[in-house]
Amino acid sequence: MTTPHLQIGISDAALKAASHGANGEVKLRPQRKFADPRLGGLAAAVHTEMAAGFPSGRLFLDSVEQAMAVALVNDHSAGQRPASAFRGGLGAARLRRINEFVHAKMEDDLSLDDMAQSVGLSTAHFARMFRKSTGETPHQFVLRLRVERAKAMLRASDARVLDVALACGFKTPQHFAQVFRDACGVIPTEYRQDFLGSEVTCASEPVPVSKIRR
Repeated sequence: MTTPHLQIGISDAALKAASHGANGEVKLRPQRKFADPRLGGLAAAVHTEMAAGFPSGRLFLDSVEQAMAVALVNDHSAGQRPASAFRGGLGAARLRRINEFVHAKMEDDLSLDDMAQSVGLSTAHFARMFRKSTGETPHQFVLRLRVERAKAMLRASDARVLDVALACGFKTPQHFAQVFRDACGVIPTEYRQDFLGSEVTCASEPVPVSKIRR
């Protein structure tokens, strides 16, 4: 029996960004084999994504590549890693611009680079500062906004689930249902049924006698 393996390439740009723009090449220590639980977990996430047909899009893969690059530079680079010159998070104006950008481009296959460029920052700097400011990765943030838009659309009884999925940037109804269930505890159709059912219940509640004019 052959053991399956996954070969993943990390771009020079991602490694350089993870090293805070260090001049020259980023040199990794030569190692034939090494065990790294963090890299193993990230590789497993990529394998799962690949097996599903890459439903999460570019932003997910960009985020994984950046996380792998940071892990390699931090733990496996030759020489001393440059200290980060960045201290604070993103300012309110940049956070507002990112929020507006994601809402305007939600149907698109967003990338980490797209989000970073929208606020004039390098990819690695943006990813670090965004998480420091919001407590979320850019991918988690985009997923949350997509689910929020989906909930609003599902509250319209004539919205088809497929139309909602596409309008919110999900590639397949299956991926949409999975992400929605993880966030809300129910699948999209159940969410809409529960919402419409609560509306019917409220509308049919009897009016108290004290409120009836005589």
